[in-house]
Amino acid sequence: MVRTNAKTDLFETIPIPRAVAQLSIPVVISSLVSIIYNLADTFFVGMLNDPIENAAVTLVYPVMLAFNAVNNLFGIGTSSMMSRSLGRGDHEMVRRCSVFGFYGALVSGIVFSLMCSVFHNPLLTLLGADSSTADATMRYMLWTVCLGAMPSILNVVQGYMVRSEGASVHASIGTMSGCILNIILDPFFILPWGLNMGAAGAGLATFISNCGSCLYFLILAIVKRDQTFVCMDIRKLKDVSAEVVKGIFGVGIPASIQNLLNVVGSTILNNFTSDFGASAVAAMGISNKLHMVPMQVVLGFSQGIMPLVSYNYASGNRRRMKETILFALGIIIPAMLTVTACYWLGAPALIRLFIRNADIIFYGTQFLRGMCLSMTFLCVDFLTVGVFQSLGMGKFALLFALLRKIILEIPLLFVLNWMFPLYGIPYAQVAAEIILSLIAVFMLRRIFRLDGSTEPGIK
Repeated sequence: MVRTNAKTDLFETIPIPRAVAQLSIPVVISSLVSIIYNLADTFFVGMLNDPIENAAVTLVYPVMLAFNAVNNLFGIGTSSMMSRSLGRGDHEMVRRCSVFGFYGALVSGIVFSLMCSVFHNPLLTLLGADSSTADATMRYMLWTVCLGAMPSILNVVQGYMVRSEGASVHASIGTMSGCILNIILDPFFILPWGLNMGAAGAGLATFISNCGSCLYFLILAIVKRDQTFVCMDIRKLKDVSAEVVKGIFGVGIPASIQNLLNVVGSTILNNFTSDFGASAVAAMGISNKLHMVPMQVVLGFSQGIMPLVSYNYASGNRRRMKETILFALGIIIPAMLTVTACYWLGAPALIRLFIRNADIIFYGTQFLRGMCLSMTFLCVDFLTVGVFQSLGMGKFALLFALLRKIILEIPLLFVLNWMFPLYGIPYAQVAAEIILSLIAVFMLRRIFRLDGSTEPGIK
């Protein structure tokens, strides 16, 4: 029998700053470890001082970003439905949602791996690999994608499900254990004194670490089976109803489309950059990784508060929901303004941490300074989309995704690259996010005025 008092106290009565801290701090720490692990790949491959090996990691990035399409479909969709069901006290619905999410992610990961393996040649061309970078790119992609898609996707989705009922610490331990293992393995697999595999070694370390995270979550499910509503019993699939599928896909599909549009944008960006050679591609990859450091922290913070927002929305406590969102904004906006100033001033030194190539440092400095200007606006947009997903308002999350990529960012990539070849590319995101942040503020004000008598995410 699952005990619910501690869970409901966290969502209903604990003061908001403490509840946010309890839910978000483990997720933020996990995000920081994940960032370090992503930077570790770039750092150790950068120690080879080989633009080709660095370019390989950058070129595969859009495919790995595409994993998030499945993560969002079954991770965000399932966790939102689970938290809202908890808020309504429907514990059986929580179990049905979790079993559907788990096996949906498992099958999707296997299919993803098979598709990328069969069509790897056209995929390499699409990613922007040329005769000089194709071999290194394929060796890295073998481990991270062709073999690694399933464990990578499954461990993220399991983390979402565990976090949805307030168990942020366990979700973070599962993620961090894999990340730490990856950091330990990276230098041994990548560098000349070890196996000297280069970028492929980074891919192998990633594959092993994701398998380790999956194993943690599977053991956790067995050990905690009497203390959790998360269910992975395949026999429960027969109980999955149309309501479960509709509820999960209603949030998950828009979140998945949002990510696929990010993949399209990233692929276009890499193709534009590849026209200027491997050094420019490597510089863009390093800049993107550095830009993602604060963004992943904000994303982790937003994910941490999602169960609290979902639960209080479903239970009718709209005042607590509003106060949670405003508290989160009051933390992340000043933090991102500070980070932006540090990135602008310290861009050359930050790039130099990863590689000593003069061309890459020059390109990377220009790219990073353009990217960092979007940080504050992007964090507001991230949080707003997280609120939409928490409330089951999938259509608004999809609207934001279409506005961001199709209407604003992708057209701006073409225009700015035409006006200012290469150097205009990083500023497309800045312009797009300024406009979106204004729309985000307007939408949040509308959400705060909801009286609780309607379900805008369904109607």
